[in-house]
Amino acid sequence: MAAVDMNMQILIVDDYKTMLRIIRNLLKQLGFNNVDEAMDGSAALQKLRDKEFNLVISDWNMEPMSGLQLLKEVRADVKLKETPFIMITAESKSENVIAAKEAGVSNYIVKPFNAATLKGKLASVLGNF
Repeated sequence: MAAVDMNMQILIVDDYKTMLRIIRNLLKQLGFNNVDEAMDGSAALQKLRDKEFNLVISDWNMEPMSGLQLLKEVRADVKLKETPFIMITAESKSENVIAAKEAGVSNYIVKPFNAATLKGKLASVLGNF
């Protein structure tokens, strides 16, 4: 398996600025520096269509477009459908996990989480690094 490209482009999506900062800092601790961000699903979709990203890390609960809606849009787009997508949520309800899996999520992180959890989820999606 190829080594993970630490220069890969990562898009983080959350409507909460503090969460964006936390995720960005955790990614930086893990060695990822090319991180872009969007405050909601529709802004994220626009960025994804304008530029190539290697990974999306998105919050579930956002307005006006939720993380699940964003995931469905990404999976429905021929150019984007292969993009690894990790969903972050504060709720670990099994119906949410099932809905995300059915929509094609690559992995799932329940808040709160730390760098080790994030690294494990990234490794399961991207391969070890």
